Amino acid sequence: MTLEDVGDKGRLREFLRLPHRLYADDPQWIAPLEFEQRQRFSDKNHFFEHARWRGWIARRGERTVGRITAQIDELHLAQHGDGAGYFGMFEAEQDPEVVDALFGAAEAWLRSEGMQCARGPFNLHINEELGLLVDGFDTPPFVLMGHARPWYGEAIEARGYCPIKDLLAYHIDPDFKTPRVMARLAEKVSDRVRVRRANRKDLSAEAAVMLDIFNDAWQDNWGFVPLAPTEWEETVRTLIHLMPDDYIQIAELDGEPVAFIVALPNINEAARDLGGRLLPFGWAKLLWRLKVSHPSTARVPLMGVRKRFHHLRLGPTLAFVVIDAVRQALVARGVKDVEMGWILEDNDGMRNIIETIGGEAYKRYRVYEKPLVQE
Repeated sequence: MTLEDVGDKGRLREFLRLPHRLYADDPQWIAPLEFEQRQRFSDKNHFFEHARWRGWIARRGERTVGRITAQIDELHLAQHGDGAGYFGMFEAEQDPEVVDALFGAAEAWLRSEGMQCARGPFNLHINEELGLLVDGFDTPPFVLMGHARPWYGEAIEARGYCPIKDLLAYHIDPDFKTPRVMARLAEKVSDRVRVRRANRKDLSAEAAVMLDIFNDAWQDNWGFVPLAPTEWEETVRTLIHLMPDDYIQIAELDGEPVAFIVALPNINEAARDLGGRLLPFGWAKLLWRLKVSHPSTARVPLMGVRKRFHHLRLGPTLAFVVIDAVRQALVARGVKDVEMGWILEDNDGMRNIIETIGGEAYKRYRVYEKPLVQE
């Protein structure tokens, strides 16, 4: 077995294609879109304005048998000062030698860069795909959520990693009956709260509004790293082409933007039979399914309420009114199933809101950490 640095396009192509073979017998796995995966590792990715990475593939002869990355995010280090580097994108055949070699390479690089611990999986950072799937293997992943082999968790723990945080994904029927208590709370503030859809014609301003709310709302959450303006605006400009305007809802209190929510059509449903490829005819199929026939599933990846409302009754009220607004948009397009996540397991406030409207936790993701002893 040999390890090779992912330093050129040829090895990156092998790196990105490996899961296609490893999950060939898994009916729940959905191939990610290859162009999106390539963009993730492009120099044009704004994440690399404040982060650096290395990647490796493991080979046995001519066969690629595993992969991994290691990342260092300067924004994380500035925010937390904990010396934590990341690992991510881990995939491998069920072979302890392969797992040991891959994690050994990632840990050695992080150690050489002065990191004190390895944490992950982060694909590639906390505001993207986060955590290892450890429960819920019998259903396919929604857009921007990961899938995994059931033995990965045990293999990672065998390398000396310990679980440090669990994250949940919730399933919910968007055509839920509004709880009476939520309806009363919303009615009490109806003269002060206005909920509106995003204004596509002023997208930069709308992106700035959501970014400001997000960075304020999430600042006390575990592992929080503020979204950089360039990264966020690029994300909004990319995703807005795949979604209706009313899949973004912003709540204003006395004219001030104080909460928002984003729903995404489940691109994985629309792309399931494309094998990750958009050429020659995949683009047309994907756009037709997103814009005309429309997926019957969707995901809510982002929601935020300004921090000053978190411990007031107005906090869950604002959360509910944006959820209800995007719910109506989803139901109007025939969406039958929505995933909300990820949600920190110990975020009791948000879990209570979701469970009150009928949400059920159906997938669990786990983040691991290992101290790196300096050699």
